Amino acid sequence: MLRAWQAAPRIRLRARFGAACGWARSAHSEANSRQPAEESRHDSQYRDTVLLPHSRFAAQLPGLLQPDTELEVQQKSGFLELYSWQRQRKTKQEFCLHDGPPYANGHPHVGHALNKILKDITNRFHMMRGYKVHYVPGWDCHGLPIELKALSEVRGAENLSPVEIRQKAKEFAERAIEKQKAAFIRWGIMADWANCYRTFDPKYEANQLRVFHKMYDKGFIYQDYKPVFWSPSAKTALAEAELEYNEQHVSRSVYMKFPLQKSPPKLASVIDGSSPTSVLVWTTQPWTVPANQAVCYMPDAEYSVVKCATTGERFILATDRVESTAAVLDTQFEVISTCKGVDLADGSCAHPTIPGRVSPLLPANHVTMAKGTGLVHTAPAHGMEDYSVASHHQLSTECFVDESGRFTEAAGPELKNKNVLNEGNETVIKMLQAAGSLLKEEKYVHSYPYDWRTKKPMIIRASKQWFVNTEDVKATAQEVLKKVKVIPTSAMNRLLEMLDRRTFWCISRQRCWGVPIPVFYQKDTGESLINSETITDVIKIVEQQGTDAWWTLPIEQLLSKEAVAKAGGRDVLDYVKGQDVLDIWFDSGTSWAHVLEGTEQRADVCLEGKDQLGGWFQSSLLTSVATRKKAPYKTLVVHGFTLGEKGEKMSKSIGNVVDPDVVINGGEDHTKDPPYGADVLRWWVAESNVFTEVLIGPVVLNAARDDINKLRNTLRFMLGNMAGFNPETDSIPPSEMYIVDQYMLHLLQDYGSKVTEAYKGYDYSKVVRLLQAFCSRNLSTFYFSIIKDRLYCEEEKDPKRRSCQTVLAEALDVVVRSFAPILPHLAEEVFQHLPYKKDSEGVFRTGWINASSGWKKPGIEEAIEGACAVRESFLGSISGKNASEYEVIIVIEPGLLFELMEALQVEESSRVSQLNEIMMASQTTLLSEIPKETPADANIVKGNFLINLEGGDIREESSYTVIALPTTKAKCPRCRRYTSDSSSTPCPRCLKVISGKGST
Repeated sequence: MLRAWQAAPRIRLRARFGAACGWARSAHSEANSRQPAEESRHDSQYRDTVLLPHSRFAAQLPGLLQPDTELEVQQKSGFLELYSWQRQRKTKQEFCLHDGPPYANGHPHVGHALNKILKDITNRFHMMRGYKVHYVPGWDCHGLPIELKALSEVRGAENLSPVEIRQKAKEFAERAIEKQKAAFIRWGIMADWANCYRTFDPKYEANQLRVFHKMYDKGFIYQDYKPVFWSPSAKTALAEAELEYNEQHVSRSVYMKFPLQKSPPKLASVIDGSSPTSVLVWTTQPWTVPANQAVCYMPDAEYSVVKCATTGERFILATDRVESTAAVLDTQFEVISTCKGVDLADGSCAHPTIPGRVSPLLPANHVTMAKGTGLVHTAPAHGMEDYSVASHHQLSTECFVDESGRFTEAAGPELKNKNVLNEGNETVIKMLQAAGSLLKEEKYVHSYPYDWRTKKPMIIRASKQWFVNTEDVKATAQEVLKKVKVIPTSAMNRLLEMLDRRTFWCISRQRCWGVPIPVFYQKDTGESLINSETITDVIKIVEQQGTDAWWTLPIEQLLSKEAVAKAGGRDVLDYVKGQDVLDIWFDSGTSWAHVLEGTEQRADVCLEGKDQLGGWFQSSLLTSVATRKKAPYKTLVVHGFTLGEKGEKMSKSIGNVVDPDVVINGGEDHTKDPPYGADVLRWWVAESNVFTEVLIGPVVLNAARDDINKLRNTLRFMLGNMAGFNPETDSIPPSEMYIVDQYMLHLLQDYGSKVTEAYKGYDYSKVVRLLQAFCSRNLSTFYFSIIKDRLYCEEEKDPKRRSCQTVLAEALDVVVRSFAPILPHLAEEVFQHLPYKKDSEGVFRTGWINASSGWKKPGIEEAIEGACAVRESFLGSISGKNASEYEVIIVIEPGLLFELMEALQVEESSRVSQLNEIMMASQTTLLSEIPKETPADANIVKGNFLINLEGGDIREESSYTVIALPTTKAKCPRCRRYTSDSSSTPCPRCLKVISGKGST
């Protein structure tokens, strides 16, 4: 009857698995069950003839047993040696995951855990699939945060020389690296730990300068004077990626008037000079007023000349802002005339605080009507758009603010040395008031940029800096990005948008802990000396001695006479070394040039948090495109941030900070902070939707531990029933197996395929869902429940028992390999408990899931799922009662469904058939007609079973009737099924087994 599914087209069945019962619902509960003394005596008489599960694999590892076991597994399985082992394999398939370097400035945190574990899952999957994995971990080691933290530990830090500062910073970074590295290893991260890269390594720095050299030669790097984001607290320029925005920043905003000095010609008839007229301006940064060079208007907007009801003065402002501005000033405006913005051309104003200075009225497209007055105070030294206006109209861009954010002498005696964001701001407001230019001051809450390191407010300040001309690179960058696969796809749009907004990249920093920009300056003129020859000479020295040489060696050893002569200079000593270092985003953004191997130097994958869309992903792309016109990666995977389990940011004040070390080893109080082990941390990562924000806390961790314990129970059942079984000698060929066993192999093959595809798509939460569903529904609830009788009560070497043991061995192998990349400690622990692999190489050295394609048998699932549908009806008819206490009659009209059921039970009635095993009844009878007489106590239910043939082209619905009758048989004292003639005598099957054992 196998032809029913061997030749039949694939059929999709709709069926659910019912609840399961069987021999020893819990093998351990027998001793506690309440049985009559006589029944208990009979049970114990045959106990030794039953093959109960046995394994030393623990169902749970409470307390410190979990982390201790993991450490033991790491040592026994050679976790640290695994990377070098797989690199030595003879395979042409390479997989490169390029590690975006974490910052070496602190202790490991859950953000690190999320990132490193995701990478490790990816690498372990590819390694098991036969790829030679290339994964070199690295650290970003330069920059202000490290410098500041290092100096905070030193007394008299302000007196240290640059060389001493660099030494302190390097030592601090090295300590942080060792802490983080130890944590990453403890989490089970497989990597080339012997050859990590650090951005302060001489060879790395030399490679970085080679990229700088190429970009300079191609004209992408240049020096210019222009406004940049400036951190007064750190005394350095910053790039936009180094800012964070304080949404609750409070500024002192002012409404002020600029007296009209020269009336716009087109408004001469309206403004006759009889009444004073001023333009109204609003700003949130009064300290920039001394640098004002113009007032800008929107050419296409409408403006109004108004009369103030309070003072009689006339003001010019945008028509759209008349009403709201009057309300703020607590007055009323009478509109005298309106005009277009272009009509303001050729007008000019008197500067509100500096007598004699004129501020022209100029057109500009950056003026908006959302806030203010529609007329914008323009200070070219303190605004990007302002600077563009100044460049177009040849205005002064002089800056009156120094590196510390204080006014210089050029700002005047009233302002000199005052901090622009504090007393300087106050003084300017008083100057406006004294000049009669201040109309209103009020607090204004808005989003404002802060230095992400010092957490202090930024300013925009014009200074001479080094830039990457991203405007000339980004068109190519956007083009090559289209060939990069980005997961999730929404991240691609954000990356392109960020790239599009970036017109230049300021790469110079006014610090000493970093890679120096290899430029020299003529002492008298300040003219820069930098060319291929000078850069090449510096690179050679850096490669041998590191960048400390820039500060320790005299200029004669860094700059050759030939290079000076070639540049038209006379003496090396006429030059000084530049004091700027490169932006750390340039440091890390050139990691591809040092780490990636081969002529192509492209990573298969880069996997980082979403903050890197404007950071490392972008800086790596720009440096690679500028020098090679290609992306340094083929695929980008972008994950979210970690938050507390209620969705809030982690904060020590709230008390919701999760320390990975405490998660693994427990806190001081294990009742409050129990030790979960590293695998719980890894499970949390895998089960989360990492493409959004990832929540973590006690509830989440407890749930993860419970999930793993459920998995352990499933694994323990399989291990426990392997005693005395050797797959190499005892396995049963699929063709000789029970049909339900073949069905499980069919499901295993499908499970293996789906899991593999989920891993390929970086959808690790789907892997977890597939694993849980397969273990819970297909194995524990269904398969384990129906095979317990075969496993426990058949003769040890009976082919029927060996058949399901073969399946258990295959299922165990497939399941363990499927979760091994996620739970490596548990996977290796299972392999160490395999009774038939005493000298196993372990799971990671023996490859990926090996589910035979021969297990896939179209049609076989219809037989079992059809039987399960019938079983569902049967169990429903005896709701909550023991199925083995009933005999079931299944009546199916002749057709395909009857044939499928007949394949599971050839005889009309049977207590030992495959169909009866699935029904878990005392006896199953299969009929094509309803019996003429049925007992009065019978439970009768009807059901329908829908069969879809050939993808739904043929639909066949079969009806069936289930008749459940209380059995007249007694409970067998050995197998505990109701199949015996007497409660004191084993059933015929058990007698046969006992007889075969010679135990009677």
